[in-house]
Amino acid sequence: MNSVLTIAGSDSSGGAGIQADIKTISAHRLYASSVITAVTAQNTLGVQSVYQLPPDIVAAQIDSVCSDIPPDAVKIGMLGTDAVAEVVAQKLEQYKVRHVVIDPVLVSTSGRRLLDKEAERILTDRLFPLAELITPNLAEASVLHDALACTECAVLVKGGHDPDSADDVLYGSGRLLAESPSEVEGIFRFRGRHIENTNTHGTGCTLSSAAACRLAQGYTLQESIRLAKEYITGAIAAGLAVGHGRGPLDHFWNMQDAAYSRR
Repeated sequence: MNSVLTIAGSDSSGGAGIQADIKTISAHRLYASSVITAVTAQNTLGVQSVYQLPPDIVAAQIDSVCSDIPPDAVKIGMLGTDAVAEVVAQKLEQYKVRHVVIDPVLVSTSGRRLLDKEAERILTDRLFPLAELITPNLAEASVLHDALACTECAVLVKGGHDPDSADDVLYGSGRLLAESPSEVEGIFRFRGRHIENTNTHGTGCTLSSAAACRLAQGYTLQESIRLAKEYITGAIAAGLAVGHGRGPLDHFWNMQDAAYSRR
C-alpha cells in the first residue's frame, strides 16, 4: 500500500488540516501518516485558539514516520512559525521525499493569520524549492506572487473563491507572471463549476491531499490534479451539513461500502 504523510495543524472540528488530510488519504485507499505542527481549537464558526508545537517535537514526529514508514508523497499545510518551517525543510532534505505538495496556509477561512512573516520567508526560500506542486488560492497567490513567479516547481492557482469561475490554473516553472495564460505553452486550465453549497471548510487541504495521493500512486502531475479536482467537486456536491457555520466536505462521498450510509 502506498503511503502519504501529511504535515499540518490539527482541526478539532475535523473539517480541515490533519483530519481532512487523513480522511482524503483514506478515501483514496492509501495509508495515512501524520505530523502535527499545531493544535487548534476551532469549529465551523471559526478558529478560537492556536497552540504551536515546539519544533523538536515536530522533528521527532517526522523522524518516527520517515524512518519506519517512508512516505511516497508528503503534503504540507499549516506550519505556523519560522522554527517549525525550518525544521520541516531540514527533514525533507534529509529523507529525500520524492513528491512534495505544499498548500501555503497563510490565513484561516475566518480571517485569522496562521503563518508569521518570518515563517513565510522560510516557506518561500527553503520549502518551495523542495516542492513538486504548490497550491495557493487566489489570495495566497497574490501575497506570494514574487516567490511563486521564480519557483522551479508547478503552481496550481485555485479559483474556487472567484465568484465568476471555479477554474484552477496550473503554471509551469516561472510562468506565473504570464499575462495570457491560455496562450502560453506549459499552462493548463482545469475547468470547474460553482456548486451551491456554503459548506466548503477544508477545500484547500482536501485538494492538495488528493493531488498528493495521486502522485503517490504514480499518476502524472496533470492527471493527479484533474482527478483531485473531480474528487473535491464530488465532496462539495454531496451536500454534507455539519455545524452552524461553514461546514466540512463529505470526504467519503464516493465510497460505496454498505456500512457507509445515511439512514
